[in-house]
Amino acid sequence: MIRHIVMFKLADEANGRNKRENALIIKKQLEALKGIIPQIMEINVYLNDENASPDNYDIILDSKFASPDDLKIYSNHPEHLQVAAFIAGVRTGRAAIDYEI
Repeated sequence: MIRHIVMFKLADEANGRNKRENALIIKKQLEALKGIIPQIMEINVYLNDENASPDNYDIILDSKFASPDDLKIYSNHPEHLQVAAFIAGVRTGRAAIDYEI
């Protein structure tokens, strides 16, 4: 199995919304992929506490897939690409790790 973890740092304002509003949109969109992309075994999205250090990343995506091939299918799925395009327009940083469990 593969665990896919991604952290995003968001712009203070983007697309006419503040950071928190965009974070909530991202959370909703990513978690909705569970019902659309069957290769997703688990997907959880967490937002950084509003009182935490501003140096922290703003969002973490924690997901699990049966295989590297399933992760590739997810990564290239049109619905995921649509969410990724939105995220690209509001983020200032990204860090990721994929590892076998």
